[in-house]
Amino acid sequence: MTDTQHKHIPVLLDAVMGALGDIQGKTIVDCTFGAGGYSRAFLARGANVIAFDRDPNVVADADVLRHEYGDRFTFVPRPFSNIAELDMQVDAIVFDLGISSMQIDIAERGFSFRYDAPLDMRMDNREKEQRAKSKEQILTAAQLIENLSVSEIADILRNYGDVKKANLLARAIKIARPQTTFELRDLIHNPKDVAPVFQALRIAVNNEMGELERALACVPNLLVAGGKCICVTFHSAEDRIVKNTFRAWTTVPGDPRMPVVACAPFKLIKTALPTDAELENNSRARSAHMRGVIKNEDDDETKA
Repeated sequence: MTDTQHKHIPVLLDAVMGALGDIQGKTIVDCTFGAGGYSRAFLARGANVIAFDRDPNVVADADVLRHEYGDRFTFVPRPFSNIAELDMQVDAIVFDLGISSMQIDIAERGFSFRYDAPLDMRMDNREKEQRAKSKEQILTAAQLIENLSVSEIADILRNYGDVKKANLLARAIKIARPQTTFELRDLIHNPKDVAPVFQALRIAVNNEMGELERALACVPNLLVAGGKCICVTFHSAEDRIVKNTFRAWTTVPGDPRMPVVACAPFKLIKTALPTDAELENNSRARSAHMRGVIKNEDDDETKA
């Protein structure tokens, strides 16, 4: 087991496992591999796992699971929106959104205001030549600030960080054009805004909301009848996307005012929040919220 696995504690794992039920012999897509906490738990319960992650730093943890579980574990080093390319149906698709403690704790990644480092924040921080092969263009947070207008930066701070004085702060950031995490941190006069500002820029750099919307759009066709989609969110914007998507799936087509009935494509799974015990052991669980849906048996369009 690597050091990152010791540091990272999967959030709401018990709730997710309870929502999934018996997974022996089933195939689960772990869209956000991270340090592998969810994947390891699924494999230990007898499931087959296909895990996605665009962060090259998690490959070592993926190799550990591949060595332990062989063909039952497959790792795809790409963004989870690439689940669209799966040529099979699966029993469950799980998202543990946001950022992992592993990423925050590596100073040079530029995710944290606790360390002085280049203002990077890319989850895919491979060398430019490697990314060019896949035609991806990912700007660092410093480059994003350079390219955006004051109003665009303000929108990011407001929408992804709930920053109150977004316009004033955006103007200061644009003028200063910070290149390091400490330079950005020192521009933020209200200590309560520091974490939200870093969060907002990280979400924008990695297009996290766009990735989530594209991935969720693929879920109905990828799940077998009776299959489940589970999402653990940490931010109001991503939770809103999940909640609205699940609401659309669990409502009779054509009339969103109708209550959930048997002919809707999906049924809701009971939501979950962290217990007091989990909050004591894992501060990252503070804003976590689990939502889930199950695909109705009579909505499998792949049936003959």
